[in-house]
Amino acid sequence: MRTATETDASDLPRSQTVLDMLRALLLDGRLAADTRLNEVHLSHEFDVSRTPIRAALQTLAGEGLLEYLPNRGYKVRAIPLSEIVDAYEMRALAEGLAARLAAERGLTPLQQGEIESALALGDDILNAPGETLDNQRSAYGAINDRFHRNIRDAAESRLVRDVVQLCQRVPHASAHNIVAFEIDDVRKRHGEHHKIYEAILFREPKKAEALMQAHVLGVKSAAARAVARLEFEKGSSVQTGRQRQRRA
Repeated sequence: MRTATETDASDLPRSQTVLDMLRALLLDGRLAADTRLNEVHLSHEFDVSRTPIRAALQTLAGEGLLEYLPNRGYKVRAIPLSEIVDAYEMRALAEGLAARLAAERGLTPLQQGEIESALALGDDILNAPGETLDNQRSAYGAINDRFHRNIRDAAESRLVRDVVQLCQRVPHASAHNIVAFEIDDVRKRHGEHHKIYEAILFREPKKAEALMQAHVLGVKSAAARAVARLEFEKGSSVQTGRQRQRRA
């Protein structure tokens, strides 16, 4: 049997992994608003002691993703739709600027290869025969994030990276989150990626900026509809439950 000190020491390399996994669940909207997070249950799920779980929950509360209730623990913070919309609009400005700067400065052969690789992988994922929608969404989420990240890297602007990172700390506003979107909508967005890349490659800064801004704002509209639909379904479910209780 390990001592508490030994357990905590062995968990240290995993603490960042626990934090990253919990953050991903929150940003992807996989943990519903007001869901209580129990340290004991999470430590069993992640197979670690409660120390890294507690540290992760504290960090996520500091990032505004969780709320701490005295004597009751942590729960998922309900993010208003207006905050999600604001995050997308700020992202559109920052990512548009990134595309313009990348077009003005030009791409290195390495950057060009990275973006073309992301586009090709996206084509393969979205056109894979017999693949389930959930698997396509999951695989494409990482490719989508990679495409946008490569353009930000090519822009060589720390300010742009910081602004986008802040926006992506809002659930449903991350470039990795495409869970709520229909696959045809994802294919349309991926087609826009090809056009954005062409504008950057051909050194057309204004066109690249306009295309990127329109792309992110289009995703904003789709995300807002998806979130509004989820909130409506949640409200309907609660109302139905109350009606059943009254009848009982």
